[in-house]
Formats: sequence, structure tokens, C-alpha cells
Amino acid sequence: MTINRENQSLDTLTNDQNEIDYVREVELVIASLAEDQKAMVGHSEAGHVWKFEYGSVQVFVQLTGTTEEDTLMVWSPVLKLPAKNEGDLMRRLLEMNWSSTLESRFGIANNEVVVVASRSISDLSPSELSRAITIVATIADDNDEELQAEFGQ
Repeated sequence: MTINRENQSLDTLTNDQNEIDYVREVELVIASLAEDQKAMVGHSEAGHVWKFEYGSVQVFVQLTGTTEEDTLMVWSPVLKLPAKNEGDLMRRLLEMNWSSTLESRFGIANNEVVVVASRSISDLSPSELSRAITIVATIADDNDEELQAEFGQ
């Protein structure tokens, strides 16, 4: 490795040349996680959405754009609703949100229990992006079958 020791301002060192290609980073992470290296991607005015298989779950990744105001959202459905013993299910999910979901959480979307993580892409590093996708995929895969067995209809 060669280090250029010219005196450069901080602005020069942190300019747009160091911008992260978030689309490329998402695709690299998905390529490392996806079963059979298969993933689907869609693009619209709402941004990019990817879908891939990880273990026994489907994982979705949405990137609304590449400005600091845009967001990264990762989610994976784990249980269709309605469910048996929904009160017990909700208690379990809240307890798991407290103790074992790291930066993700359980939620409800489109009549399904999902594992979700979301954040602004402002100051989002490639390692944080990778961690968000990996955590959602892993927590969903680790819990879907147990939740379905206990609470599924």
C-alpha cells in the first residue's frame, strides 16, 4: 500500500469520490447470503427492492434512493395472521424485541409478523448495511418455524 503524504484538506479527503454505491453494496451482501445465488430485483420511482431466499424465509431489501434523506428497509415475513393465541404471540414478540433482535424488531405488516430493520442512509457504512440485512435474515430464519409451529393456524 502506498500512502500519499501530500497535505490535503479534510474536505478534499471526504469529497464525493468516497461516496458509497449503496445499490452495489446491497447486491454484494445479497450475493453472499442468497440461497443458490438467486435474487430478484425491481426498480421504480420508489427505489430498488430486492427479494432473496435465506434458509426457510424470504428477505426483502428496499433502498428508496441514494440521498441522505433516503432509507434502507429490510424485512422478512415469519408468520401469517391471524394466529392462534395472539395475546401470547404478542407477548413473546415483545419479549424477543427486548432481548434478542439486536438492531431489528418484530412488527406487523400486511397481516404478517415480520422481522424488520430500517434507517436513514445518512452516514450508513457498508458494514452497517451488511449487518442490517444479515440480522434480519438470520433472526427471521432462526424463529419462523418455531413461531409457525406454536402460533400458526
